Amino acid sequence: MTFSPAKVFRVAALALSVSSLCIANVAEACTRFVYLGADGQVMTARSMDWKSDVMTNLYVLPKGMERTGEAGPNSIKWTSKYGSVVATGYDVSTTDGVNEAGLAANLLWLVESQYPPFGKDSKPGLTIAAWAQYVLDNFATVEEAVADLEKQPFTIVTDNVPGEDRLTTLHLSISDASGDSAIVEYIGGKQVIHHSRDYQVMTNSPIFDQQLALNAYWKQIGGTVMLPGTNRAADRFARASFYVNAIPKFEDPNRSVASVFSVIRNVSVPFGLNTPDEPNISSTRWRTVVDHKRRLYFFESALTPNTFWIDLKAIDFSADTGKVMRLDLGANQDHTFSGNATTDFKPAPAFHFLGLKT
Repeated sequence: MTFSPAKVFRVAALALSVSSLCIANVAEACTRFVYLGADGQVMTARSMDWKSDVMTNLYVLPKGMERTGEAGPNSIKWTSKYGSVVATGYDVSTTDGVNEAGLAANLLWLVESQYPPFGKDSKPGLTIAAWAQYVLDNFATVEEAVADLEKQPFTIVTDNVPGEDRLTTLHLSISDASGDSAIVEYIGGKQVIHHSRDYQVMTNSPIFDQQLALNAYWKQIGGTVMLPGTNRAADRFARASFYVNAIPKFEDPNRSVASVFSVIRNVSVPFGLNTPDEPNISSTRWRTVVDHKRRLYFFESALTPNTFWIDLKAIDFSADTGKVMRLDLGANQDHTFSGNATTDFKPAPAFHFLGLKT
């Protein structure tokens, strides 16, 4: 199928206008995608876009940790089956990470999120701050996680963003070493799970069904002809969707990591960008890439010149001898680390998940 310049313009204009209407109320922005490469390579990349310092640090969390949903007396309880390396938000939540089995979890903003009411007769509560950690602690694969989440064993409990007067509204993506993927949203108070290896990309508003519909416009045109270039969520979705499957499938995993980082940088927002009349556009603070096959967790701050990584294979996650460890990234994640930073972690107390005040 071929397109005349005039038709390309009309389709692009329609997609842009629909996109603008759908995302007018976006708050913050992030992007996540899954790369499916040669020789079983699977990599998950994400950017963290936020208007201010999200106070992120990295933690090693061993298995055998006793958890609670931090929702008062009616809280879900569990013991972690898998150790993990996670990136925190404000040191009160898990916003990104990977466990020792190679399952990755990412939380991104979704302003349309509406969670079910929580009361004494509800299913046990789980603070939204520990939503990703619940998945990392309990499951090795996306299929396992989805099977559990479909039973709805908990009620998500949310609260205001730390230091702000607005409700935390998020959706969750999970991916594993097989390349399987799922996106979990709460729309109109009901859980909606999109589960397929085909669901490689997630950004922010609109909801995932509408993102897929918008992206269909750009697939008709083809990424080598035209791609939307703004920082809006639907545009980032279209670019990530095209590039993640257009980049070469290198046999060398280090080349693949470099290629994946180039895509997540392409959909990042320049640091310091501030558009007063468009508060939905926020600077990219940091980026991560999970190499599921090699169990490596790469981290890159917007304020440092180096990319470093954590080797999960070299970490003691055992319940008996494993310890909580912390890598202090500094204000705005401006501490400089380089290369393999696994041994730079220091013993530390576990951070406390923000929950209901009881």
